[in-house]
Amino acid sequence: MTGKERVQAMVNGAAVDRLPLMPITMMFAADCAGVRYRDYVTRHDVLVEAQLAVAERFGFDYVSVISDPAREAADLGAVVEWFDDQPPAIVESRALLTEKAAFQSLRFPDFSAGRVRDRIEGVRLLARHTGAERMVEGWVEGPCAMAADLRGLNTLMLDLYDDEGFVRELFEFVVAMEVEFARVQVAAGATLIGIGDAAASLIGPKFYAALVQPLETKLVAAIREMGVMTRLHICGNTRKILTGMGATGADIVDLDFLSPLKEGRAAMGPRQVLLGNMDPVRALRDGTPESVTAVLERCWDEAGPRWIVGAGCEVTRGTPLENVEAMAAFARSRHG
Repeated sequence: MTGKERVQAMVNGAAVDRLPLMPITMMFAADCAGVRYRDYVTRHDVLVEAQLAVAERFGFDYVSVISDPAREAADLGAVVEWFDDQPPAIVESRALLTEKAAFQSLRFPDFSAGRVRDRIEGVRLLARHTGAERMVEGWVEGPCAMAADLRGLNTLMLDLYDDEGFVRELFEFVVAMEVEFARVQVAAGATLIGIGDAAASLIGPKFYAALVQPLETKLVAAIREMGVMTRLHICGNTRKILTGMGATGADIVDLDFLSPLKEGRAAMGPRQVLLGNMDPVRALRDGTPESVTAVLERCWDEAGPRWIVGAGCEVTRGTPLENVEAMAAFARSRHG
């Protein structure tokens, strides 16, 4: 099986020759390729070269254009701080929507220019080089994450209590924008769209169920109508919203190390494909090949057969190559 066939079979409930392998690599990939992270996030050709190299070296079943959460926000006009060898950061103290009135003039970014265009071109180049063999993952931000980027995380948390109507409007805008961003990435060759909604883990089950999950579900459904798979990635402790995450309809749901796979399986049922939840620092970076294998064995036991090998979040900078090789060897040695 090719990596693409393997992931598709897992999602469709068919037999696979081995467990799919889909860890998130960003700074790790850049370091393996010997490139500055600023170049990785600003030049799609550099990102593509690094993704192809790391996928080939370790036998990953996919490649991805995920790099940082500041692409859409930057092109909308958010203030971004840049670093030579670290991810760019949105300056929350100068949030684009510090004043709610600014929302009325907000328009979608120009998908033919800027940082969003760079991501689209990254998808196109990855599809050209490896799309026949591996899943090519595009990436968009989820409603809560993007709203936090535009409004400021702390301010958005207050808005949940003070102005639910504004939050709903903002979330609807984000989903409409991300649907279009996903659409152009699919047209460029993406066969999987990842949805990152990290801030959703911070708001609690009540607000998640009322405000976020319905919009994530809407985003997932719109992307799946384009004929591609979806992957929902919410960093952090999501134990209280696991049932809602499974109800979004995402083909693959990532679980961070704070959210036990056993609980995820119980909440989402036997058909949901799960990915994770190895601690990327203590278990993967700071472990040994033997301990990595032991943790993955536990993950597989808890998740059951509909599981994809990967860490709870990004494979961190400084992770020993032999530990990632142990992860790859585990995936190769286990049949789904």
